[in-house]
Amino acid sequence: MRQNPERRAALLDAAIDVLAREGSRGLTLRAVDAEAGVPTGTASNYFANRAQLLVQILHRTRERLTPDPADLSGDLDTKELLARLLERMRRERSVHIAMLELRLEGIRRPELQSELAEFQREELEANIAWHLEAGLPGDRQGVVLLYLAMLGLIVDDLTAPAMLDAYPTEHLIDTMVERLLPHSRRP
Repeated sequence: MRQNPERRAALLDAAIDVLAREGSRGLTLRAVDAEAGVPTGTASNYFANRAQLLVQILHRTRERLTPDPADLSGDLDTKELLARLLERMRRERSVHIAMLELRLEGIRRPELQSELAEFQREELEANIAWHLEAGLPGDRQGVVLLYLAMLGLIVDDLTAPAMLDAYPTEHLIDTMVERLLPHSRRP
């Protein structure tokens, strides 16, 4: 397998775009080559098979969605952080749609489901730990509830944004935070 990290990242970015646009059935190594503008067969030099490609797409999404450390410094406010998350999701729409496709593909592929479940568990635990260590309001349970509420908001914003036209997302985020996280951390 080839080891050029820049080429691998470009192929994975192309795969994310294909997955988001065409769905899981449209994701082939040949389609990735075409999307990346590289000769046919290039992706097969980097990924042994489609299953390996799916797992590596999962990990590439983490790299692309990890916030800039500057966005997580200074005076932190949960509402502002969630607004930035939604803004980042809209900016990286294809990455989030690809993640939804991976979730659906995980239903059909037990090996991907296992990898996906562990990946998501790690992400959730890291988010909970970061939230609590940052001294933001709320406890572990509240952060999990907020995660689930934001996930629903993100899925609806990605898949049926007109549904939320009557409910400005800024107000939804404010209400979620106020109702799910107490103003001071519980012991």
